[in-house]
Amino acid sequence: MAVMGVSKFQRFFRSTTGLNVDKNDLKRYNDFVNDKIYDLCIIGRNAAKANGRDVMSVADLPVTKGLQECVHAFQKVEEEIEVKPLLEHITARPVLEVELGEEVLERLPLVAGGISVALARSFKIVDPAVKNPATEEWERAFELFHLLL
Repeated sequence: MAVMGVSKFQRFFRSTTGLNVDKNDLKRYNDFVNDKIYDLCIIGRNAAKANGRDVMSVADLPVTKGLQECVHAFQKVEEEIEVKPLLEHITARPVLEVELGEEVLERLPLVAGGISVALARSFKIVDPAVKNPATEEWERAFELFHLLL
């Protein structure tokens, strides 16, 4: 299932960092965002279970200060591009042994947007001159996130 339509995906990356991405990058982006949201939910599940709850709350999600700032940046971009409805498809998850609370379900598309902003910005950190990230740049950016999220 596509998380973001091709044209909105391209506009999003141009708007956030001036990068040109193409439709071939969309699948790797979708997979990455889904994987990172799932990873955050696994940590959230562990926190909920450790606290004796079977429903995950927003406080269980490990959202760092940097990711929170990227969520705020996403909300500003979201107003002009309107990609949040496309990111809401991310909330379909495998069973996590706990339920996702209503607030978590509402928050996940914003967190996915924050991860998207952070990913886009990471390309410029990895290579400030990059204009059209190739497979190598995508893989480097993913490696950074795998270390941190």
